[in-house]
Formats: sequence, C-alpha cells, structure tokens
Amino acid sequence: MSGRDDRLQTRVLRAGSPPFDSGAAPVNVPVVRASTVRFERDAERATLHRRREAGEAVSTYGRHGMATHRALEAALGELEGASDVLLAPSGLAAISLVFIALLSPGDHVLVQDSVYGPVRERIEPLLTRLGVSFSYFGASDGVPAALLRPQTRLIYVESPSSFLYEVVDLPALAAFAREHGVLLAADNTWGAGLLYRPLALGADISVQATTKYPGGHSDLMQGAVSTADAKLARRLRDTHDALGLSVGADDAYLALRGLRTLAVRLAQHGRNALEVARFLQTGTRVVARVFHPALPDHSGHALWQRDFTGANGLVSFAFRHAQPADASAFVDALRLFGIGASWGGYESLALIAPSARLREHSYWRGDVPVVRLHIGLEDPADLIDDLSQAFRRVLK
Repeated sequence: MSGRDDRLQTRVLRAGSPPFDSGAAPVNVPVVRASTVRFERDAERATLHRRREAGEAVSTYGRHGMATHRALEAALGELEGASDVLLAPSGLAAISLVFIALLSPGDHVLVQDSVYGPVRERIEPLLTRLGVSFSYFGASDGVPAALLRPQTRLIYVESPSSFLYEVVDLPALAAFAREHGVLLAADNTWGAGLLYRPLALGADISVQATTKYPGGHSDLMQGAVSTADAKLARRLRDTHDALGLSVGADDAYLALRGLRTLAVRLAQHGRNALEVARFLQTGTRVVARVFHPALPDHSGHALWQRDFTGANGLVSFAFRHAQPADASAFVDALRLFGIGASWGGYESLALIAPSARLREHSYWRGDVPVVRLHIGLEDPADLIDDLSQAFRRVLK
C-alpha cells in the first residue's frame, strides 16, 4: 500500500486509545456499560448537556454512548476522514437513518439500482407511504441528469455493489450533486473505509455496515454513518436521537477491536479472493463469467483502479449452463464454505444470488444462476480444491 495508506492504518490503530492515568493506561479501551450517568454537581450536568446540544460527543445518558463508543467513533472517524460518526444497531438502521433524516414529504431521491436489497424492499415502501418518491439509475449510466427533478434532495449509491460489484464514478456524481444542491450518500461497506474513502471523493455521507469487515468475526450487528459536514451532522444526530438508536458497549468494543486488525485481514481477504477469481476464470469450464473489480475485464475495473486502494473478499460467478437446482446442489456440496447471506468475517461463505435482486441491476442481462462467494482467511488452495470437487460432483 502507499505511504498515505500506511499513515491511515497507524491513525486507525491509535484512535480512541485510553489516556494515561497516573502514568499508566491499558492498551484497549475498557468496556463501559451504563444507562444512567451520574454528575458530581448540577452545574456539571447542565454544562455537559449544553455541550451535547452544541454537537459535542459527550456522555450525558447511556443511550448516547460512553467511553467505549467515543473510542469507536474516533477510530471510524479516522478511517472515513469524518468529523462526526453516529453508531446504529445494524447496517440497515444506519441506511434508514440517512433517508429519514434527509428526506421530507414531497422530496425525491435518486438511487443506484444495484444497492443493498432492503433499500428497495423496506426503506422505499416506508418513505413512499410518507410522501417521498424514488427513481433508480445504473452505475454505468454516469450522471443521471435525465432523472433529476426540482424536488430531488438526495443521491444514494453503493460502490461496488454487493452481488455484481458495479462501480460508480463517485467524483462525477459528487460534482453533479453539488451543482444542483443535492446531497450524495454512499454505502461504503465493501471498501470498509480502508479501501475506499467516499468523503474524500466528494460524498457528503458515508455509510457502513460495521457488522462486516470492521467487526470481522461474524459476531455483532452494527452500522455507522459518517460525515465531515457539521450542519449535516446535526440533522443526522437529531434524527438519531429521535429514533432512539443505540449500540451496546460490548458490540462497540468488538467493532473497535476488529478495526485494529482491519488492514491485515482485509489485505489477506483481497489476496485470497483474487486467487480464487483467477481460478474461476481459467480453472473450470462451467463458469461463464466472474465478477470481481480487480479483474481487468470487469466493467468497473478502470474506476476501481483510480478510486480504490485494494479489493476485499467478495467474488461472484455466473454458471455457463445450469439450472437453479444445479446451483443449490453445488452450494450444498461445498465443505469449507458455509451458506450465509452476510460477509466480512474470517470464514468463507457461499450464497446463490436471488434472481429477483439481479433483475433489479441494469447491468445484469443473464438468466443463469449466480453464486456469490465471500473468500475468508483459509488457505486459498484449500478453497480452490473445495470448489473444484463441488463442480465435479454436481456439474459433470
């Protein structure tokens, strides 16, 4: 990685470290659990409440977080290049926070058509009922000028998307959004803040499911919303409070601990996934197409090279000739891959991409099954052996 990225890794490692007390301090921030915060004097209580109302991240009540939460927010702020970070109990909660905080009845939002499925399935119906309208555009469409309306208030993207890894031209979208007074928010779960920094590329908001790579061990649910705009942070914070969003101290601690090893884990995920992707391209005749942005023939490869510093553990492939039952049998035949919908943990996973989700992608024109693999930290040779035996057994 570049020197700039090395410096970022160091900052993330040290952000939120406990201060010295009488000349000593633990390496890791303690887990501070609390519902009620006590104050020595009423004057201190009033002062801290005023500071919180002014936007400072101080602890006045357990729902607002304690020292463990402040440390995680500081580390995520370094990772994303953000001045303000809000924690949520899941990635979907973080996405919902952005939409609810920034949109009002009569507003219009432009959404990339390959975003995380629950945006269409859960958030759109909720906000449509509240008077917000949605339009969708493809990552390859560039700037969606034809869809812009006077009521457009937000552009929401996910780059790369999490099934076929379409990559948007975020700087171009950011320039377009600024020109028209529209906010731009980006789901940064794939890049985890380390491989991709949307705020530096012009986005107003970066959203992550910290459930995935920051957690890294498939044992917590969490999301985060980051911004470098103080006025925007206030809007987000007010809605965050109104919704009563809160993250437990133990989960905050797990995410913070995961961030300390994020760089080395993500680098290994990336190496392993690229090795598997190359095997899928050349090592079997039953695969028609492999989706991974680091491959030169991927549609978003040039943008990925320009805007990203690496790749993660996700790789998908389309069968050449197969039916849904064949794909199910293939996944069932795998020994080292679990079957699961999430990703970002140390373990390898396989999931058949839902055909309904793929049809929402303007990029996808096929009718054969697609399998998404999350390549974990196992030896990639063992994973390739496992894939090979599953192909042999099922697709003879």
